[in-house]
Amino acid sequence: MKKIKHWYRPLAKISLILVYLVILAGAVVRMTGSGMGCPDWPKCFGYLIPPTEESELLWTPEKTYTEGQVIIRDETLLVAQSEFTSTSDFSPENWEPYTRHDYAVFNATHTWIEYINRLLGALAGLAMLLLALVSLGWWKTHKSRVLLSWLGVIAIGFQAWLGATVVYSVLEPVKITLHMFMALVIVGMLLWMVHSSDSRIRSFRYDRTTYRIWWLVVPLSMLQILMGTQVRQFIDEQAKVLGMEAKAYWLENPEVVFYLHRSFSILLLLLHVWAAYRVVSMRLGFHKINASFLVLLGLISTGIAMNYLAFPWGSQATHLFLAAVLFGFQWYAFMELKSASRTGISS
Repeated sequence: MKKIKHWYRPLAKISLILVYLVILAGAVVRMTGSGMGCPDWPKCFGYLIPPTEESELLWTPEKTYTEGQVIIRDETLLVAQSEFTSTSDFSPENWEPYTRHDYAVFNATHTWIEYINRLLGALAGLAMLLLALVSLGWWKTHKSRVLLSWLGVIAIGFQAWLGATVVYSVLEPVKITLHMFMALVIVGMLLWMVHSSDSRIRSFRYDRTTYRIWWLVVPLSMLQILMGTQVRQFIDEQAKVLGMEAKAYWLENPEVVFYLHRSFSILLLLLHVWAAYRVVSMRLGFHKINASFLVLLGLISTGIAMNYLAFPWGSQATHLFLAAVLFGFQWYAFMELKSASRTGISS
């Protein structure tokens, strides 16, 4: 048991990396409009491994179909009620309509982008389950690790259910936003596990002003991310109305929240500059704050590119992913500052 429990921290790191890969894949899904690449859940068109050609989803005579397999016929999804072999004529009694929604489009690229996103999500869930099992070795000495690890399993299960509701709602913006925030909650939980299990002694110089600045930075950044999700919802709606090719016009008449989101970034930048300056000039040792500052610069750069360069390729996915990375650095720095405020040394 002693050897097994030492896998706790490595598995927490592996789970964190996988969750971030899921976030990155989700950002690519949003950027490419692949959210409905798999119109059902948890399978994809009724397959564990999705098709690569539309012909695989068309009804074919003398073909064996398994229960739950999906075909597209007359622009609707039909689901096989049981296993059977088709005859020369189509038999409606073997099929039932898919009732979750009426979206029936196959695009191989979109399907596989969404499938990879789901596959990474499943791997992240498996890693977190292993982490929870390993955490049991710490029950006598660190019950909080065990409880949070199993809470993480529940959280990622809830996140999977949210992913299903996003598909069933045909990408309802509010549910996409909730899905994103739940991912950040899971990131925060895993970062706490990584931080709390770090046995190395790190000497930091505690500075009350920097600590107070960071108390402002973290909640204000979450507010900024919330406003960003509202801007993204507006852009999604514009993309549906104007089309994916009309990127230059998506922000032609933005809502007020866009201006608030853009201006708010200046406040956050100033706070980060102030905190980073104190860390460097006073040699405080909180390098995660400096990393946050650099990530914020990248985040602002991609925001400027989207606004003034008509959403260049990759800018949306990069912007969303950098927001998640920024949250990670900020939260970890906050935990280091919190530890230093109590002892002067963070471990």
